[in-house]
Amino acid sequence: MAGKNLAVKHNDAGHRSPRIEKAAGTVSNDLDKVIHERRRLGITSALAANSKLSFNDLKRLLETTDGNISVHARKLEEAGYITCTKSFSGRMPLTEYSITKTGRKALERYLDHMEALIKAMKG
Repeated sequence: MAGKNLAVKHNDAGHRSPRIEKAAGTVSNDLDKVIHERRRLGITSALAANSKLSFNDLKRLLETTDGNISVHARKLEEAGYITCTKSFSGRMPLTEYSITKTGRKALERYLDHMEALIKAMKG
């Protein structure tokens, strides 16, 4: 979260609260590393909000390059979180992605973990 400061509770000696460190560490270790990367989180979130999106739709939404979409979509596909369908629209190739049930569950788990981390940090 570039540019954002997260408040951390300190005890009287100025040290982090062990309770917060333990909770944050546990939640952090449980985060899905496939989804946690920001481009993959963007792809997964966009697909959770739409029944399907084309390669170009994702590229525009995430304001990124062809290579970024290709690499990150493939990782999500390999994890079983999204599907890729290739077809033609007229004579033009069309690549479309959609989220799978597994991907939707993984995103929900990820968001639950992030909410738990936020709660732990806010005390």
